[in-house]
Amino acid sequence: MNSDNDKRLNFSTPDKGELCVSLIGDWDLKDRLPPPGLFPDQVKSQQGISRIAFDSEQIGAWDSSLLVFIGRVEKYCSKNSLQLDMSGLPRGVKRLRELAQAIPPIEDTATHETIEPLLNEIGKTTLELYHGVPRNLEFIGDVILSFGRLLRNKAQFRSVELMLIIQQVGPNALPIVSLVSFLVGLILAYMGAAQLERVGVQIYIADLVGIAMIREVGALMTGIIMAGRTGASFAAELGTMQVNEEIDAFKTLGISTIDFLVLPRVLALMLMIPLLT
Repeated sequence: MNSDNDKRLNFSTPDKGELCVSLIGDWDLKDRLPPPGLFPDQVKSQQGISRIAFDSEQIGAWDSSLLVFIGRVEKYCSKNSLQLDMSGLPRGVKRLRELAQAIPPIEDTATHETIEPLLNEIGKTTLELYHGVPRNLEFIGDVILSFGRLLRNKAQFRSVELMLIIQQVGPNALPIVSLVSFLVGLILAYMGAAQLERVGVQIYIADLVGIAMIREVGALMTGIIMAGRTGASFAAELGTMQVNEEIDAFKTLGISTIDFLVLPRVLALMLMIPLLT
């Protein structure tokens, strides 16, 4: 029985309970695929169909459009518990299907993300803090011991490294610290002027800005910039060394990573932060 809707398909029932789908002519992406309801309608029009088979003796050139159609048929058969015989498909189609099925599909983990209950989040955060406190205390203790070795002139420490880090922490950070401090002072002066004008004491605007910047805001802005700019720079540098196994090489050579990597950075911050403030 030829289909009136698509000349590339021919449906027949050579055996009882079997529907044979004959693939005819060329299958090209430029042409439309057979209507989605064409195959299901043919199955429903026949009584007692339990097996689907393909015949590709009359097929011409084909591309991925044929694979799409076969995928639709396979999905329909799986959904309706129909037996599917693909032995009559072209050899190239069967090879492509075997290749596609050899690699399992990768599940998208983002689609399976679930929102953790609030108590679970609180518990995880508490455990992280509980396990993080000993590590932080251990790190602080190692730094203190490193300072002790420095005072006894036993630290594995390079002065050239210290000067380079001081250059990075101090002079290189001066432009951004100055810019942020200037802008914050300008905003503080503008807001203070609006309030002091109500009581007629605009003369104290300069004192307000100067005292606030020196005593409070200047140190706060410097600390934020050091944590954001310099801290991120240190983390990136040490992280790269960890990935490249340079830190493991130091340990293999018997060089203290606290003395060689941490101590110069801590000293540079201690020397430069008061000057930048």
